[in-house]
Amino acid sequence: MTPEQFRQYGHQLIDLIADYRQTVAERPVMAQVEPGYLKAALPKAAPQQGEPFEAVLEDVQRLLMPGLSHWQHPQFYGYFPSNGTLSSVLGDFLSTGLGVLGLSWQSSPALSELEETTLDWVRQALGLSGQWSGVIQDTASTSTLVALICARERTSGYALTAGGLQAQAKPLIVYVSAQAHSSVDKAALLAGFGRDNIRLIPTDAHYALRPEALQAAIERDLADGLQPCAVVATTGTTATTALDPLDAIGAIAQAHRLWLHVDAAMAGSAMILPECRWMWQGIERADSLVVNAHKWLGVAFDCSLYYVRDPQHLIRVMSTNPSYLQSSVDGRVKNLRDWGIPLGRRFRALKLWFMLRSEGLDALQQRLRRDLDNARWLAAQVEAEADWQLLAPVHLQTLCLRHCPPGLDGEALQAHTQAWAARLNASGLAYVTPAQLQGQWMVRVSIGALPTERAHVEGLWDALREVVGG
Repeated sequence: MTPEQFRQYGHQLIDLIADYRQTVAERPVMAQVEPGYLKAALPKAAPQQGEPFEAVLEDVQRLLMPGLSHWQHPQFYGYFPSNGTLSSVLGDFLSTGLGVLGLSWQSSPALSELEETTLDWVRQALGLSGQWSGVIQDTASTSTLVALICARERTSGYALTAGGLQAQAKPLIVYVSAQAHSSVDKAALLAGFGRDNIRLIPTDAHYALRPEALQAAIERDLADGLQPCAVVATTGTTATTALDPLDAIGAIAQAHRLWLHVDAAMAGSAMILPECRWMWQGIERADSLVVNAHKWLGVAFDCSLYYVRDPQHLIRVMSTNPSYLQSSVDGRVKNLRDWGIPLGRRFRALKLWFMLRSEGLDALQQRLRRDLDNARWLAAQVEAEADWQLLAPVHLQTLCLRHCPPGLDGEALQAHTQAWAARLNASGLAYVTPAQLQGQWMVRVSIGALPTERAHVEGLWDALREVVGG
């Protein structure tokens, strides 16, 4: 494809995206296709000869669009929001089009310095102290893995440069909430701790980690001759957006010299609102934290913001310095290859920079407050209905619901919950996520898509009441 052809088809592609965003509300939220539909429609092998690009764009509409569940739809309430503001989409487009890599500062100076600057902008917007330094990772899963590797190396005295974990006299232990995201367990396994050395700490009535249970677990492990290493706390758990008490957890972690990592992947965005910062009181006790800017905040996926209080420790664990990457300025700059796992880095900061400059913090705060208000409105409707239950506090924009008609309990209630959620999703009117809480099925409604207004939430409430009778 020549630059002129790129110009021609690029305009068409931008038009396609703009038209899609304008009309997405007219589509069924969940894809109305069966497994294998696309594989059956595509050739078994790549074409030998190139095709006109018009044919490719036609197949985007004909084949791909029907197989999408539309995360930017105003009636998308599944999982957590994964917003892609169009300003950030343009930043992502430019990043890909420029095709530069951040192997070192010298390989693309603007890439490194824009990332450093925008991460500090966000640090200030979140109300974090100047002791934090940030870097962009791809996802919270990677951020948690990096955090636990750093925890492992601090506790083991940098075992990676000697015999590794297998040379340690005592097994290292990681403590996580029973409500922690599955990626935390996965990170602990990949970091080499082993499933036997992961402790699931019980939660309270609001599904937050119990500090006294954490303290007791640490004391038991010490008595058994084991080595406590790290605690992963969560601000805004996946199931219920529960808030672990960071102050108390941080005090315990500091007393036992444990690494404290805070998963604020979803709820961290809310900290641009001063009135929400009580939710992570004690955050300054943590060693690392993650906020996914590609969730509620609105940066196009993927853009996970990972902050640490001791960047030199991170660099010591992650650094690599082959001769072909060395330069005369290395002592005066940040080489972000030393701040994470991959050597190559995309210019992800562009989409964050585009969004922050185009939207401004005032507009971002206004949108988040809109979503919080809509969640409170829906919670009030649920609480006013005799047959509906709110199963967890609504701290943010996610509600945990169950419809409990008289005389229905046990397995029958479980089947009822799954059935009405499936009917709602299959209708294409809205998308919600069934999930288990304490072994019982419920439905999560996570409000926060870019175009979702009060009228859409009112429509969801009408649909919920209608679908439970189907």
